[in-house]
Amino acid sequence: MNLPKRVRLVEVGPRDGLQNEAKPVPVDVKVELIDRLTAAGHTTVEAGSFVSPKWVPQMASTDEVMTRIKRKPGVSYPVLVPNKLGMNGAIESKCEEVAVFTAASEAFCKANTNCTIDESFERFAPVIEAAQRHNIRVRGYVSVVAGCPYSGDVDPKIVADVSERLFRMGCYEVSLGDSIGVGTPAKCVAMIDAVAQRMPREKIAAHFHDTYGQSLANILAVMERGITVFDTAVGGLGGCPYAKGASGNVGTEDVLYLLNGLGIEHGVDLDAIAATGRFICEALGRQPASKVAQALKAKLAA
Repeated sequence: MNLPKRVRLVEVGPRDGLQNEAKPVPVDVKVELIDRLTAAGHTTVEAGSFVSPKWVPQMASTDEVMTRIKRKPGVSYPVLVPNKLGMNGAIESKCEEVAVFTAASEAFCKANTNCTIDESFERFAPVIEAAQRHNIRVRGYVSVVAGCPYSGDVDPKIVADVSERLFRMGCYEVSLGDSIGVGTPAKCVAMIDAVAQRMPREKIAAHFHDTYGQSLANILAVMERGITVFDTAVGGLGGCPYAKGASGNVGTEDVLYLLNGLGIEHGVDLDAIAATGRFICEALGRQPASKVAQALKAKLAA
């Protein structure tokens, strides 16, 4: 296998993992979660989002969270911003990195953000402009890159078109999300290769959900194609509110176990992450979705 020596993990549990929770998550818990993830060795921890609390009530406290976390030198704490108003909140909270998002499907984009793909670019054009003025890095997200719950299969060419637009607008990195977890290794490799024809491969990140149990296989497949940045969520938190039955993000514990077995460096402590997963899942009142987290928990109890 032609695999990289080192990869970077982007921990998305505090934002993508918690945003759809029905049970309110106290600010104290969110702050401790982020601080634990930082202490475990993560260099990028997605801390929240400045979106309307009407639509995403779990993220209403992002400004307080950003004030209270222990910001560690060398660690980035990106926040999601959908528009200029959200960007103003990020600037006020002294954020050093933000993320913007769109989709590779018109149907999904309309359901998720009530706009077309072109309109989504119009919304975050001023975000990127403001980010450049304030020396804030911008990361781009593309949803449903392997399949859409409304329109079915997604053409890799559309993923490539949208990704290139994000990159050329100023996103330093573009994360390609299989939001409903329908991707398989062959499909994901074809999609990655299509995008890599339009922008540098080293600027591409992969974001897999585990609905059909394919996330680790997909990660291994695209690593062999030169991808070295992966979004993961502690405990396998998350899901897609627009896709019935879609499970959470690939568990950080599962990815760490895979990387450790392959001898690939990442700088994150598996035991510390597993303990963090137990902490947040206990706060949520459920078991972690991550298989490795479950195995380590059972081992501790034995």
